[in-house]
Amino acid sequence: AAIREAMPSFDVETVPTHDANGRVLRQSVVAERDQPPFDRVMMDGIAISHADFAGGKRAFPLQARQDAGDAALSLEAGHAIEIMTGASLPSSANCIIPVERISVNDNVATLEDGYTCEANQFIHPCGSDHTEGSELLSPGTVVSPMDIAVINSAGLSNISVTKLPKIRVISTGNELVPAGQPIEDHQIRLSNGPAIVAMLQRHGYFDCEHDHIVDDKALLEERVGVHLNEADVLVLSGGVSMGKADYLPEVLQALGVNVVFHKVQQKPGFPMWFGVGPNGQPVFALPGNPVSTLTCCRQYVITALHQASLRRELPPTFAALAKGVTFKPDKTNFLPVKLANSVGGQVLALPVFTNTSGDFTALSGTDGYVELAQTESEFPIDSPVPLTRW
Repeated sequence: AAIREAMPSFDVETVPTHDANGRVLRQSVVAERDQPPFDRVMMDGIAISHADFAGGKRAFPLQARQDAGDAALSLEAGHAIEIMTGASLPSSANCIIPVERISVNDNVATLEDGYTCEANQFIHPCGSDHTEGSELLSPGTVVSPMDIAVINSAGLSNISVTKLPKIRVISTGNELVPAGQPIEDHQIRLSNGPAIVAMLQRHGYFDCEHDHIVDDKALLEERVGVHLNEADVLVLSGGVSMGKADYLPEVLQALGVNVVFHKVQQKPGFPMWFGVGPNGQPVFALPGNPVSTLTCCRQYVITALHQASLRRELPPTFAALAKGVTFKPDKTNFLPVKLANSVGGQVLALPVFTNTSGDFTALSGTDGYVELAQTESEFPIDSPVPLTRW
């Protein structure tokens, strides 16, 4: 709630429709015309008047051929028009006979023996999908490939969407060494920053850059200050606990970032820190342990970015625990899970226990995590629990 209250709303920009996939819509999309804009033929075959069929006629001289995209012809009494899928219905016609049900000889189409038909069959009526001026998509929609079709059908070559925020991800720590560089026995590979960037990109936030800064107070203040001035959002990993080398809270205060909260009664992620910069920039300082980092990134950073993008909220998702678990009732627990389906189709969450919050390899193959309330200690099998997918 504190993060929600502090988050800004990101700006709007106009992009070509073909670049809008995955972006958050910031305008209504209304129908340019009725859909379909005419009585649309749904089968290849012939168009006839059902009254002729009801009067006993079974052989129809072919008057003409009409393809999709041709102007509608006018059907002559007692005749048929050869018709193609997608064509507009000829006037005076109200029945389509599929090509599989006729034979053509000497320019006469004859129905197969015993074939019966109904008036208006295989005709997609004008305006039956929607009418001109109907709202097809509303603001807050995350544009999908299907929505791209809808936007184009409305005649829009450009569309208003949320501008992608400029996000800077900062890893801190002397012990971190990027992949591909020589490493000493007392050092570890830098993994949190790249994982955070990947998670942001997975959720549609592609303007991300990563920086690694060692635990030097002066250097941290200089480099974090540069990023703070240039970015819309800062996400930091490490340096927010109580150690003597955990300089970030002090550095951020010196840079004019006001702390909103520090520490959350949750596991993993207890040292989570959040503040607001001098120009309203949200600053997330995530714990350095990888499981804590990724959980807090998904739980707080991604959720906050969705809000600031004015993305429509989805209803909560729940799963049933596939195995009972017990925790001390002192913190909210975010428990990684793999998902499966029961015989009845219920979503089951199989707990995956990490070997401390540094065991990021245990997260590979998990689908998300469930939230286990701080006020409870026993969570029996089949308990419904809130589910967040990575």
